[in-house]
Order: sequence, then C-alpha cells, then structure tokens
Amino acid sequence: MSNEPENQVPEQPTNETAAETEKAAAEQPAAADEGDANQSQAETTSAGEAVTEESSNVVPIPAESTAPESSEEAAEAASSVPELTLGSEAPAEALEPSRPVLIRGKLDRFGVAMGTGRRKTSVARVRIKDGSGKIAINGRTLEDYFRLERDRKMVLAPLVATGMLEKVDVWVRVSGGGTTGQTGAVVLGIARALEAKNPDLHHVLSEGGYLTRDDRMVERKKYGFRKARRSPQFSKR
Repeated sequence: MSNEPENQVPEQPTNETAAETEKAAAEQPAAADEGDANQSQAETTSAGEAVTEESSNVVPIPAESTAPESSEEAAEAASSVPELTLGSEAPAEALEPSRPVLIRGKLDRFGVAMGTGRRKTSVARVRIKDGSGKIAINGRTLEDYFRLERDRKMVLAPLVATGMLEKVDVWVRVSGGGTTGQTGAVVLGIARALEAKNPDLHHVLSEGGYLTRDDRMVERKKYGFRKARRSPQFSKR
C-alpha cells in the first residue's frame, strides 16, 4: 500500500501562474495578426513588381496615328445625329395664309376694278383702270373737292403704299355724310378696288390698315333724352 493519504486535495494555481497563462493567451492572436500582415505586404509587393514589369514591356502608340481616327469617328458621329432647327429656316409653306383671302372688290370684263367703301353715313363707289394717275371725285379734281391737306394725303395713301399712284386712273362717286366720313369711304373704296385689280397687294394694304372698315358711328338718340345720353335739365319746381 502507498503511504500517500487517500483524501489528498489537488494543488490550486497561484496568482502568478494565472497571470502568466493569460499573458501567453493574449500574445498568441497578436503574433498571428502580425504574421498575416507580413504575408499580405509581401503579396502586395510582388503584385506591384509584376505590374511594373508588364508596363515596361508595353510599346507606346504614337499620338499621330490615333488623332486621325478619333477625328474621323467624331465626324461620323456628328453626321449621324440629325441637326435640330429652332425655326431659323421656316419652310415656305408656313408663310402662306391658312385660309383664302376674301376679296370684296370686283373686276369687270373690261379690266376695270370696282370697290365700295363706307364710313359713318358716307358711301363711295370707286373704279380704277390703267392710266396716268388722274383722280376725279364727283366730276371734280382731288384738290378742288378736298380742301384740307390731311384729307388729300389720306386719299392718296393706298396708292402711294402700293406704288400705283401714277399707274392708274381713279374715278369716284361719293355721297352722304361730311368731309371726314367721305374721306374714309373713298380710302376704303380705293383699297378694295386695288385689291381686286391685283390680289398680291392684299398684304401691303392690310398691314397699312386700308382694308379695315371703321365701324364707329354716331350713337342714336334715345326716348326721353335730349341726345344719345344727354338728359333734360332737372327742375326742382
């Protein structure tokens, strides 16, 4: 039989032994991390050396050979892309009127153009034919019938705008109203007769406002008023 006691208790580790064991366990992962870092650094260094060797073996391409190819490719790409037009070159069809022009004058079988003009209560019937520029209004000359320079210029305005002043003879018969009304009626009648003689003059006459009928009239008198709006004088007694 052995001399050792049966109930012997195992020796407990001291504080110094526990500390040394923990220190060794902590040093093992650190050493493993240092090994991995050294290995990755070595791999990076070898890869960099391989890239350097490959780049040294590449033959540079001269710039002159690539320049023409790039310019030709750019030209082909530009030609393939359709150009955008923002209305700088409008088609000729867009300038034409969308609806037919209404011509109010008439042209008889003898080539005489006729037009009727109205203003206020005046009515003017105009006839135009090829001539030397004579103007007759109710059998009188223009200077004799319209004494004001303003009225004479208004009558000649359509002829001057279209360049027909000395190319046609004008015969006018006007009645009703006063001087201002008769002047406006004659202007509208001449413009309509010119348009009937040559429809190409429509745009020139329209831009000048010679084909516009001025519909301003004197307002009618109302029952119980002295005039259109003038009330009778009020009397308290």
